[in-house]
Amino acid sequence: MAKLVPVDVFDLIIFGGTGDLAMRKLLPALYHRDRDGQFSGDSRIVAVGRSAFSHNDYLAEVEKSLRDNLGNGEFESAHWGNFRERIHYVEADALAHEQWGALNELLNGKEDRIRVAYLATAPSLFGPIAKGLDQNGLITDNSRIVLEKPLGRDLASASEINNQVGECFAENQIYRIDHYLGKETVQNLLALRFANSLFEPLWRRGAVDHVQITVAEELGVGGRIEFYDRVGALRDMVQNHLLQLVCLTAMEAPSSLHHDAVRDEKIKVLRALRPIDAEAVRSNTVRGQYGAGAIKGATVPGYDDELGGAQSSTETFVALKLEIDNWRWSNVPFYLRTGKRLKDKHSEIVVEFQDVPHSIFPEQKFDVMPNRLTIRLQPDEGVKLSLMAKEPGPGGFDLRPVSLDLSFEETFGLRYPDAYERLLMEVLRGNPALFMRRDEVDAAWQWVDSIIEGWEQSRQKVETYVAGSWGPTASSVLLDRDDRAWYPDS
Repeated sequence: MAKLVPVDVFDLIIFGGTGDLAMRKLLPALYHRDRDGQFSGDSRIVAVGRSAFSHNDYLAEVEKSLRDNLGNGEFESAHWGNFRERIHYVEADALAHEQWGALNELLNGKEDRIRVAYLATAPSLFGPIAKGLDQNGLITDNSRIVLEKPLGRDLASASEINNQVGECFAENQIYRIDHYLGKETVQNLLALRFANSLFEPLWRRGAVDHVQITVAEELGVGGRIEFYDRVGALRDMVQNHLLQLVCLTAMEAPSSLHHDAVRDEKIKVLRALRPIDAEAVRSNTVRGQYGAGAIKGATVPGYDDELGGAQSSTETFVALKLEIDNWRWSNVPFYLRTGKRLKDKHSEIVVEFQDVPHSIFPEQKFDVMPNRLTIRLQPDEGVKLSLMAKEPGPGGFDLRPVSLDLSFEETFGLRYPDAYERLLMEVLRGNPALFMRRDEVDAAWQWVDSIIEGWEQSRQKVETYVAGSWGPTASSVLLDRDDRAWYPDS
């Protein structure tokens, strides 16, 4: 296991400290990092919320959340006694800057330590909170601000948020978070590509037939339905998560792992994406919305049912065919799909190589299948390479597909840190390599905006799919037209 290096003393201020993200993700992640000895001295976690909690009431809520969200046996009463000493609760309204006296009092005199403001709030509050920090004199040379996604709902709104925050913080102090970039397997994608010479000659047109990226969820929208109905799958998942995976898969080798070197190469991919305009949306995009169905034997309601019977045109599923207009990837399609209430929960990148030009083998029970490299992001993180091999025995020359499997958990024998654990540590260390630079956000929104505009102009309908399936029929047709199919077979 990599050596755990403690971070310098810090104050981490979580705005939205009583919300779902803080309770379900951030505080468990911080608990793990503290338990593993990465917090120094009297580092503090300051939760800010509007709820009228006493200090002890808030600690009781945190303890309950940790017990509910940590894995079996991971909550330790002995360590909780230490961790709770780091936690402070401040009741404050994010918009009432003049009422931040208790926060000011808690932070005054600690200007020399790292100070991180984590905005686990609605994006509409990002600008006002940044302004409040500035007006109250709480921004220091060691300050950083973390912005949760989604950053706006289009290029115009994202630019407005970035402008507001940018008036108070320098660009190198702003960390726009995408938790997919903190996943261990996403990091291993960089190692796979740039620490091994095996794949580089093949990682291009002429060797790769196509690339598939799937982020599938079994869960529905749940308690986020009011927010989600204003956003949809394209804005919620494609604009950030999936496009970041495209960038890491398709980018050229950076000159180093310096944060700007990596992000310079990612922005080149985003700028090379061929626009999907009104003429192309019908052939290159699919919109879907889940209806009632069953997932692993359990009956689940449809999206409109969860809305209380109201009819909505918001998509819960998106499939796209995109093209990257550069020398490496010209004429190599990338197929993307993401959706809720699908048959299985998994996220993976599949690089399918071209068929052999001529098969010398007689007809047999298995066709000669193209090689596939599958990078599994969740669950069961790992890498699998599918090859053709001869079946053992003297009875003939029969081929069958076999896999070379690397399971990270089995190989390294440890619990993989949650993505938020890694990202929080990188913020505290001041390393923005795993976060989106403003020009990345702008380029991603510019490309997505053209799809949204194309949908509106073409009035492309949302196709209903049964919960527990792999999405709309049109998703399979999208690849079938190119004589390809989703993997695993839908």
